Amino acid sequence: MNPKFRYLTSSVVEDLREKMVFVAGPRQVGKTTLSNELVAPQFGSWAYYNWDNRRDRQHIRNSQWPADAELLILDEIHKFGAWKRLLKGEYDKLKKRYKFLVTGSARLDVFRRGGDSLQGRYHYYRLHPFSLREITTGGEPPAPFHEPQVEASHSHAFGLLSHFGGFPEPFLKQNDRVLRRWHSERHERLFREDIRDLEFVRDMGSMQLLADMLPGRVGSLLSVNALRQDLEVSHKAVVRWLKILETFYYAYRIYPFASASYRSLKKEPKLYLWDWSEVPVEGARFENLIAGHLLKLAHYFHDRDGYQAEVHFLRDTVGREVDFLVAVDGKPWFAVEVKLGETDVSPALRYFREKLTIPFCYQVVQKSGVDSWIQGIRVVSADKFLAALI
Repeated sequence: MNPKFRYLTSSVVEDLREKMVFVAGPRQVGKTTLSNELVAPQFGSWAYYNWDNRRDRQHIRNSQWPADAELLILDEIHKFGAWKRLLKGEYDKLKKRYKFLVTGSARLDVFRRGGDSLQGRYHYYRLHPFSLREITTGGEPPAPFHEPQVEASHSHAFGLLSHFGGFPEPFLKQNDRVLRRWHSERHERLFREDIRDLEFVRDMGSMQLLADMLPGRVGSLLSVNALRQDLEVSHKAVVRWLKILETFYYAYRIYPFASASYRSLKKEPKLYLWDWSEVPVEGARFENLIAGHLLKLAHYFHDRDGYQAEVHFLRDTVGREVDFLVAVDGKPWFAVEVKLGETDVSPALRYFREKLTIPFCYQVVQKSGVDSWIQGIRVVSADKFLAALI
């Protein structure tokens, strides 16, 4: 693979020519590399400022920008309480002179602190970890409501991605010791630096215990009440902590699909981690890896093209369940049932295919070398299927 290729590069460069661009994503997902090494060289000259650096903070607050720069890159500026007011003023005054690229490890669309809205002045992207297509063939994703072009298999790359995860440092080094240390250090910085800088959490220890519990609950219906009882804290506290962990791109929730003609029995979501390599159980880790690829595809279509693309799961009143449904503008596009090795088509997948008129259905298995059509459903290896996405 080309470690310098990132799937958002061309989109960010294109959008910078008309508005500011915000790029958010988990800590160490590659935002700095994307901005400084991939996007910036496509402009005449640029300047990089990190809010965590004392001298850079002074330059930002005093609006001291180099005269010869075409692009200004502002990293972690959301840690400044009045960042949106400052940025609005600078952009409105200097947009004909500078282009602004803003990056951060928290949701830049959430922290609306200290002043005027930036609505209409920026495009917003979420940068995801490496996916199978990104580390193999690259290229454009399938168009919404078109069939993903499942072709070549990539079993070796898939094995590495499954074990080391998609974050650049552990994936590129491919060393178990590096992976363990990276997990430990990432957790420490998440709680002691990122969350501390932006949130007041009275019981940080219990919140860390919650984060420690979540890898064991991946792929299951998430009960806030059960978590509250295990932690012996209030329901309100668990709800807030989960929201914070989502804000800082540690975990995310997928909700059941509902439409005018279909209602799910269960309202509880399922939970997954941005870093699937933390999940200890093989089946849950495999399901989390698939979820991460599907969410990346949905976010890409939403952020780049404006589609209301979402990932759901399916469940009805008699317990039939399908792991994932990708919907665009509220309409089913394709469904995915995840199995470690079972190639007999899931009856639930067949049922929902007819019930919801889902255009494309896949049963994705971890075992390599599988690819067959059974009653209109494609049973295919993950190392083929995922390479057809983004």
